[in-house]
Amino acid sequence: MSDAELDALLLRARDYTTHSHAHQTLKNYAADWKHFSAWCAEHGRRPLPAAPETILCFIVALADRYAVSTIDRRLVGISYYHKQARHPLPTKDPEVERAMRGIRREKGVAPHGKAPIVLDTLRQMIAALPEDRRGLQDKALLLVGFAGAFRRSELVSLTIADIQFVDAGLVIQLRRSKTDQEGAGFSKGLPYGVQAETCPVRTLRRWLDTAEIVSGPLFRPIGRYGTIGTAALHPQGVVRAVKRAAKVIGLEVAELSGHSLRSGLATTAAQAGVSERVIMAQTGHTDVRSVRRYIREGSLFRENAAGLIGL
Repeated sequence: MSDAELDALLLRARDYTTHSHAHQTLKNYAADWKHFSAWCAEHGRRPLPAAPETILCFIVALADRYAVSTIDRRLVGISYYHKQARHPLPTKDPEVERAMRGIRREKGVAPHGKAPIVLDTLRQMIAALPEDRRGLQDKALLLVGFAGAFRRSELVSLTIADIQFVDAGLVIQLRRSKTDQEGAGFSKGLPYGVQAETCPVRTLRRWLDTAEIVSGPLFRPIGRYGTIGTAALHPQGVVRAVKRAAKVIGLEVAELSGHSLRSGLATTAAQAGVSERVIMAQTGHTDVRSVRRYIREGSLFRENAAGLIGL
């Protein structure tokens, strides 16, 4: 093989490496590294390769201001840049790991997630939304997002090519997700709702017919005068839709996010006694520990010792 052919193969290999992580993951690593590098510059420390003592000082400096999950993410970003430069990982130094265990014990690691939108709340939100174009898209967005337990990035990535209306409801092919970066994909079924007003299938069809969308993204930006764009809605648009509907019915919008739809489906299903396996099949969770948090929250009063003894 000639040198030119080898060079061409190396170029292709490097191109593949750029797709080894999700774009958002690389952005997060870059932000983490920027923060760490700035801290090192301020304190006269070398960021690459960093000494374990530098990492120790850094995480202790963060401990008073940031959650444990944020410190953990900073360490992942620092590790990534050291790996890329083929340096030993100072984040794996035994003293650093012991310090992190101490920080976790001191600060606790309980997640402080946004509040879930359960079914009764969702019904109120849908009923309060107007019937104009923005209101109709918001209804479809909320109902599909809830019934499919979609992440906001997944929701805005959906296109006409990803959906199929069938006799039982709607089949959605999710081509890529946070836990499926290699694009194996999987299908989610959205059945017809009992009530037409909160049926995700009928509402999505009504939105598509009204907007005359026959190809491209399902959910799109809408201008001040009702003009529908051609590009996909930004993930932040899901958050805005949730907060618009919440504000109309007087909810505290700071407690809600796009994730409130996904967690809301899991919590509501747990309240109804749906099994862990069935919930995970819809949410797409691959780690049972993640979904069990919602199941515990949803079952607080359904399976409650104090409530079952006849007080």
